Amino acid sequence: MTAPAGFVAQRAVRFSDCDPAGIVFFPQYLVMLNGVVEQWFDEALHIAYVHLIGARRLGLPTVRLEVDFTAVSRHGDALAWQVQIEKLGRSSLTLLHECRHGGELRLRARQVLVCTSLLTHKPQALPDDLRAAIAVQATAAPTTPGLLARWP
Repeated sequence: MTAPAGFVAQRAVRFSDCDPAGIVFFPQYLVMLNGVVEQWFDEALHIAYVHLIGARRLGLPTVRLEVDFTAVSRHGDALAWQVQIEKLGRSSLTLLHECRHGGELRLRARQVLVCTSLLTHKPQALPDDLRAAIAVQATAAPTTPGLLARWP
C-alpha cells in the first residue's frame, strides 16, 4: 500500500468522543475534522491558525460540508486523517478529507472554507501569504486519484 498523498494527522479516539454504545458520536468526527484543519494550517502551511484568528482577525468558517460516514470507530482507535486540496478560489478553499483506521475508511468529507474578516464577517480575498502557502502545498502534495474519484 502506498503512503497517502497530502497532509496526514494522527488522532486517537478518546472516551469523550464516544456515545453510550461505545462508538464515536458522529458530531465528534466534525470536532476532530476542525482540529485537523487547524493542525494542517500549523504544520503543513506553516501559518499559525491561532495567529490568523487572533492577531490578523481572519475567519475561515466552513460554509459547506458533505460527509459520508462509512464505518464505526471505537475508543482507542488510532485514526489517520488525510487532507488534500481540491480547489483554491479567490476567497474560498475546498478540502477533501479521509479518516481511516488500519486502512479501513471511517469517514470521507468535502469541506468548503471561506476567508472572512472577523471585524465585518464578510468574505474577503485570501491573503497573499496564505494563498501562496496553499499553492505550495497543492503542488508539493499531489492529489491521490482515489480521493477525488469518490466525489462527483
